[in-house]
Amino acid sequence: MTPTYSTCQAINDEPLVYIVDDDQPLREALGGLLRSIGLQVALFGSVTEFMQHPRPDQPSCLVLDVRLRGISGLDFQQQLATTNINLPIVFMTGYGDIAMTVKAMKAGAVDFLSKPFREQDLIDAVSAALQRDRLRRESDLSRRALQDCYATLTAREQQVMGLAVSGLMNKQIAGEIGLSEITVKIHRGQAMRKMCARSFADLVRMAQALDMHRAG
Repeated sequence: MTPTYSTCQAINDEPLVYIVDDDQPLREALGGLLRSIGLQVALFGSVTEFMQHPRPDQPSCLVLDVRLRGISGLDFQQQLATTNINLPIVFMTGYGDIAMTVKAMKAGAVDFLSKPFREQDLIDAVSAALQRDRLRRESDLSRRALQDCYATLTAREQQVMGLAVSGLMNKQIAGEIGLSEITVKIHRGQAMRKMCARSFADLVRMAQALDMHRAG
């Protein structure tokens, strides 16, 4: 079965909603609802079809039935996590219970809708899921930009930066790595310039975002 797209896939800033449900009439109805509010939609009858199809780089979420042929939606949620596919999930079920809902939400699901649900409930859940993915993508882009800046630092500048953000004064850094205090100041200034840090507090926040540990 070939998944259907409502608009051109090349427009990567437009949100895309994947719907995976083996109930074709319901799948088509949900796709029609989301298209009617201007969303791009891709429909799949199984998780196998979904996994085999390329996923464009754009804000996305997954609307997923809990009970599918061959695999449960909860098991597939875990499979996605292990393969580093970071898609916010909105679950649908006609057989949900509290334990199932709690398990899905703890694993990161955005919402858990019990069939039959109101159209507005699905629209609200999908909107929340897409917003979560937008924020994740923005965070990822910011982190990659920081990593690119950090990669321009020399090994010594990285070492001085790591020691500085760990709380050591220039004089302490100089004593620890065997440089003059003036040289440490130069390396620290170069690190701030290359990282585009407007203040030392800014540099500390960048180091935290990079998960830096104290350099030795």
